[in-house]
Amino acid sequence: MNKGRFAVRAGLTDWATALGVTALLLGTGLSGPHPSGAPELLGSALLAAGGLALAGRRRAPLAVLVITGLCAVGYLGAGFEALAVPYLVAVYGSVRAGHRAVTLAVSVGLLVALNLTAWVFHDDGPREAVTQARHTLELAWLIAAFAAGEAVRQAERRADEAERSREETALRRADEERLRIARELHDSLTHQISVIKVQSEVAVHVARRRGEQVSEALLAIQQAGREASRELRATLEALRDDDTTPPPGLDHLPELVKRFQGSGLETTLAVEGHPRAVPDAVSRTAYRIVQESLTNVTRHASATTASVLIDYRPDGLRVHIDDDGKDTVHSAPTPGLGLLGMRERVSALGGRLRAEPRTAGGFTVQAELPTDGAS
Repeated sequence: MNKGRFAVRAGLTDWATALGVTALLLGTGLSGPHPSGAPELLGSALLAAGGLALAGRRRAPLAVLVITGLCAVGYLGAGFEALAVPYLVAVYGSVRAGHRAVTLAVSVGLLVALNLTAWVFHDDGPREAVTQARHTLELAWLIAAFAAGEAVRQAERRADEAERSREETALRRADEERLRIARELHDSLTHQISVIKVQSEVAVHVARRRGEQVSEALLAIQQAGREASRELRATLEALRDDDTTPPPGLDHLPELVKRFQGSGLETTLAVEGHPRAVPDAVSRTAYRIVQESLTNVTRHASATTASVLIDYRPDGLRVHIDDDGKDTVHSAPTPGLGLLGMRERVSALGGRLRAEPRTAGGFTVQAELPTDGAS
């Protein structure tokens, strides 16, 4: 939204500049010595064309540079003597865009062309021709426009570098804070949870060895200890991820599916469409959705089979996971941290997530991830 507003403002500024320069150029040219008849119409049209061309100086700086130069040669040949203000503005914009060498070459060619035009189309000597050419493009103004464009370009480059430096500093501080939290969690929670998990496992084992009935409360403690241990381990791994290795993405899906096959879940992976490179954020999100979905299947669904489909579409990527677990259409899913995390990841990319029981039994997760504008 902000980019759209800035684009509108830039467009209005360009048109205002173009109209202002056009009015200035026509006023200067028509108020001074100029021909009459057809040459007057031609020269006036070239004056206007050179000014109005500045409306596209941000989108096509080199094209505007050439057009304004040709217009300057044209109206000088038609008999008008007016400073080539549009060309000076175009030089500023072209150098600001980074086209210094091309701008220099075009400017040298224009200076030669103006002198030749003044000599050929006017019955004056070489000295008068040079004077007329200088009236159209003064060398001092040309150097000033070139220097101004270069100064602004350097200032913008330094501003971009400063912004990148601030972002890198913020990321480094975030990494340091993440590692600090991981250490705190490890020191304060890991030992206690491990003790609870081991004690509950031992209590259940001893009760069964004695032939005693294991209470539901003890089994619940045992299960909660296992879940807490897994969740804490996953949280610590996420917090300790310092980006020294690339995060897993679509290329790692076959390995992920193979791991779940080794755990007893018959898992298949299919790819549709034409595989292509997608933004890193989309690739990571697709991997995490598949990982979380298959993890939920093994933990909660009592499923024996699961299928993963990656569908490459022209405008996005579709991720589809089905399983044959115990969920039915009459049992609404219980949103947990895993499902919430998937929704947040998909929403951050502007996509959509659907997670619900299947009519034929089991559960389905489907995510549509746009590939335009993601990074």
